[in-house]
Amino acid sequence: MRKKNFLNKVLQNTSCPQGFWGRMILRGMNCFHASLANRGMKQVEWQPNWNVLDIGCGGGANLKRLLNLCPKGNIYGIDLSEESVSFAQKYNEKDLNKRCFIQQGNVCSLPYEDGFFNAITAFETVYFWSPVNIALSEVVRVLREGGCFLISLEASDPEQGKMWTERIDGMVVYTPAELEERLHEAGFSSIRTIRKKEEIHIIAYK
Repeated sequence: MRKKNFLNKVLQNTSCPQGFWGRMILRGMNCFHASLANRGMKQVEWQPNWNVLDIGCGGGANLKRLLNLCPKGNIYGIDLSEESVSFAQKYNEKDLNKRCFIQQGNVCSLPYEDGFFNAITAFETVYFWSPVNIALSEVVRVLREGGCFLISLEASDPEQGKMWTERIDGMVVYTPAELEERLHEAGFSSIRTIRKKEEIHIIAYK
């Protein structure tokens, strides 16, 4: 049984940030996930006018990167956490409701039209999608034909991931093979996995 100590309580904010410790986690995410995000984004040939959705947008740093990569497109962010949405909106205040649109919502019921996005990203967040098959089917639904879905993760070994999954409620670490299988089942036609040291970056095309 998981111990309800102070550290474990703080770590719950990695899945759905709330309050003071949630804001601290979001600041950390913006800083410490930067290298992972930059390496992942290099795997995609971004187009200036793309509409892009970042699921689990957290502190909003990746939205700002996407705004720069797609200077004529619109960038959308969605997060389950109200704290994350508020934080990301402030972080992207300059472009908010102009080219950057951020809202609260659940990946299993995305509030967007079918085929709306050219690309969708998910950085360090697939661990918390439940049920993951429903979430991936929603990603497929709102992605255009030929569109790409980028997943970037630092944890891809379930055994090593126990140091986190035994502390954080609802977190699941998938192997690359498991994610590839689930992506195929969801309807993606072409899937490529790139390994960068301990990271994995998966690019799936509809």
